[in-house]
Amino acid sequence: MTLLLKQFFGFIKLLNSDTGTNQIAAGIACGVILGFTPVLALQSLLVFLLALVFRIQLGAAFLAAFFLKFAAYLLDPMFHQIGVLVLETASLKPLFTTLYHMPIVPFTRFNNTIVMGSGVFTIVMAPFSFLLARFLVKNYRIQIVDRFQATKFWKIVKSTAFYKWYAKYDELYG
Repeated sequence: MTLLLKQFFGFIKLLNSDTGTNQIAAGIACGVILGFTPVLALQSLLVFLLALVFRIQLGAAFLAAFFLKFAAYLLDPMFHQIGVLVLETASLKPLFTTLYHMPIVPFTRFNNTIVMGSGVFTIVMAPFSFLLARFLVKNYRIQIVDRFQATKFWKIVKSTAFYKWYAKYDELYG
């Protein structure tokens, strides 16, 4: 529970920081992919490695993945239907046969209906989740953070010795 609260407060701190909105939105989009696809599949490892290579906010990705893992179980029947639709398409059967006989591709478990359905769903939803997350982060920073920092309460808090000590501590030890 403490780890979850620490991640949540870290995410709030991240939203209030100067980190780019595209990095946070890309992290949330990666979290959507990681949250809806199975953990022990090759595509999850690929998304994780891409998140490490590019400047993607890992905290946002892990937090989004954590919460979306719960929603994934509720969406499994829909993923199954999408997977059945894709895997039983007659024109794609030769492609799937060829992919299944390749050396590494079967480790993606693409022949499982839920894995295929969640993969297709996340490929379609990742760009939309990126755009939505970027929009929400920008609006959060404009409408909530700026207004809160303009209040008298925040100005009083910033003038206290405790806040100055905390700001110095945060600057030194992060």
